[in-house]
Amino acid sequence: MAGAGNGGVSGSGASLLLVGCGKMGGAMLDGWLASGVASRVVVVDTAGLPESLAGNPAVSAATGPEALPAGFVPDVVVLAVKPQVMDAALPAYRALARPATVFLSVAAGKTIAYFESALGGEAAVVRSMPNTPAAIGRGMTVAVPNARATAAQTALCDSLLRAVGDVAWVGDEALLDPVTAVSGSGPAYVFLLVEAMAKAGEASGLPADLAMTLARATVSGAGELLNRSPQSAADLRKAVTSPNGTTQAALDVLMAGDGLQPVMTAAVAAATRRSKELAG
Repeated sequence: MAGAGNGGVSGSGASLLLVGCGKMGGAMLDGWLASGVASRVVVVDTAGLPESLAGNPAVSAATGPEALPAGFVPDVVVLAVKPQVMDAALPAYRALARPATVFLSVAAGKTIAYFESALGGEAAVVRSMPNTPAAIGRGMTVAVPNARATAAQTALCDSLLRAVGDVAWVGDEALLDPVTAVSGSGPAYVFLLVEAMAKAGEASGLPADLAMTLARATVSGAGELLNRSPQSAADLRKAVTSPNGTTQAALDVLMAGDGLQPVMTAAVAAATRRSKELAG
């Protein structure tokens, strides 16, 4: 990879400019440093560097784009600021839009056309949609490159995103709206399921703390079983469902015509519509 020749320190990793070091940016930064994919990272964030990174020779902080190290040309500019502040932050980085640099966005709702308009039509851009389990290295990210991003730049972005979880690539940017609805927003659906299970347990007579403990452990354990098993979700569901047993009684309710599937389909459709609205 490039990097050492673009102001990076010694090593084979890339030189990165991270704009925004909040929860997502910070999680990605931890993953990059742990995996060795980055040899040098300059962070622009109003809060400065996390204390845990103080003294790390691979990481430095800049108060803004005007304070970047002289001659620093990053391989990747990672845009990890909130979508609502992107308009104010992005123009200052237009000078970095050159063939040697690719812009990788993890901001929801901001399209490739938006970045090309702000950075210039020659900018190499990769738009991605991660989700919050990236904070523990278990994220799911879907990404799409623009026509200016080279194969090498796309591969580099893939390495950066894989440092915090799994990655899938699509050729149609429009798919990022339902992607946002399913995986970007999806963790909230799972957390709501835990809340609903716990409340249902309380309604059946369980103490509130025990009901929540059971719901949390069951959902997290089932998720890990699904992660490790080669079987499909449907096969795992069938394996735990004895004919005419307790699980079957519950699934008869959840899988009824007005049960879980129609509600989930409507919820994902609503989130998809909202994603399109936010993208303009």
